Amino acid sequence: MKRLALLATALAFAATPALADPEAAMNKAGCVACHAKDKKLVGPSFKDIAAKYKGQGDVTAKLIDKVRKGGSGVFGPIPMAPNGPDKISDADLKSAVEFILKS
Repeated sequence: MKRLALLATALAFAATPALADPEAAMNKAGCVACHAKDKKLVGPSFKDIAAKYKGQGDVTAKLIDKVRKGGSGVFGPIPMAPNGPDKISDADLKSAVEFILKS
């Protein structure tokens, strides 16, 4: 019985896709059309985002919500369109936000 449970757990783990590279996920989702690592394009750079939110509690959840809902006014008047899970998965978005915050 234990062997069957271990086998089932191993198969479930093997079937779970690994998280994509955050940079690849951001490229695929189109984030880099408006954002760059260290310079402002249409939107703020990843470094500017990291600096603005440095030291704030639970900023990852806050930024995930901002990406999902879109908005404007935080870094200027140009709005950011909402980005749903069809564009970037929850896991990839979390990974991307964590990557940005380390910039």
